[in-house]
Amino acid sequence: MDTQQVSAPPRAPSAGVVHINIRLTDGYTIISNRLSQHRGLSLLAIGLSAHIQSLPDGWRIGVKALAARFPESEVRIAAALRELEQHGFLRPTRVRVGGGKLATRTESYNHPEAAVRGRERVRAAAPVPVVPAVAAVAPVAAAEPVPVAAAAVEPARVPAPEPEPERVAVLEPVPVRVAVPEPVPVPVSVDLVPGPRLVPTPTAPRKPRLPLPAPQHPTEALYAAAADLLAGLPKTAPAFLLSEEDVRGLVPGVAAWLERGARPDAVRAAITDDPPAPLRHPAKLLRHRLAALLPPPLPAAIPVVPLQNCDDCDRAFRSSVPGCCRECRDARAYTDESCLIGA
Repeated sequence: MDTQQVSAPPRAPSAGVVHINIRLTDGYTIISNRLSQHRGLSLLAIGLSAHIQSLPDGWRIGVKALAARFPESEVRIAAALRELEQHGFLRPTRVRVGGGKLATRTESYNHPEAAVRGRERVRAAAPVPVVPAVAAVAPVAAAEPVPVAAAAVEPARVPAPEPEPERVAVLEPVPVRVAVPEPVPVPVSVDLVPGPRLVPTPTAPRKPRLPLPAPQHPTEALYAAAADLLAGLPKTAPAFLLSEEDVRGLVPGVAAWLERGARPDAVRAAITDDPPAPLRHPAKLLRHRLAALLPPPLPAAIPVVPLQNCDDCDRAFRSSVPGCCRECRDARAYTDESCLIGA
């Protein structure tokens, strides 16, 4: 007996994407890999083309209509539409509608190369118009009758042979092929002149990152309060679960906020409210907010001059050192006797 071949099931890859596909029976669109894996298109252009191919015929796909449907701006959507036109996935044309008006019709292709080859085959197989050539035919001259004289007057003569009419060759019309050039349709694009690029290029210089603030007069109590605040963030914001190293690096920034008079609940709300979704790097977000939203320092306190009792009149006056008031000092300037006012 032959040994039965046993094949093991394929192992799932240890890294990378794993497809979990479910057979679809309705509500799906077939997208070519020429679009989904195109190297010359941006991700926004690929997604926009997939959305356009899923729409029914006659649906509006103008820049304003797409901007009202998606969160991207009109500038980014217009740039993605120009990318699709350059690579042949979109082809805007002008068609005549009722009343002598023109309307824009956009053709969406899932395989631009095949569509171009199909148009070329149709253009090559089109019949060439034939212009017939008219040949001039010379008329045939009729033979004139020969008069016959009476036999009584003259003896009978043998009539001379009549000349045969010359045969004229009639040329048959030969069809002459005249190549009539077919007008090439020129696609009319709505955005002929590209607008200004408002999105910064990847090579544009970036602003330097703000340094993490630090307290001017650090103390152990201040650093301990900052560490407790960072360690307790998951109680109110579970997404901000930090490691010990992240807490140690962010403690000076929180301590700077507490030194400037910010309450712990205000600090917690300022650095954790409205996080982006999904939140991938919570420590980096906290570092940026601690540096960018740092409150101003507290105003300098006005020094308070203490009250002193005059040595002579026992009245109160403000001075940093004990002694006599101004009136008593003026009185001492004119006399050596002690001031007894109010005694």
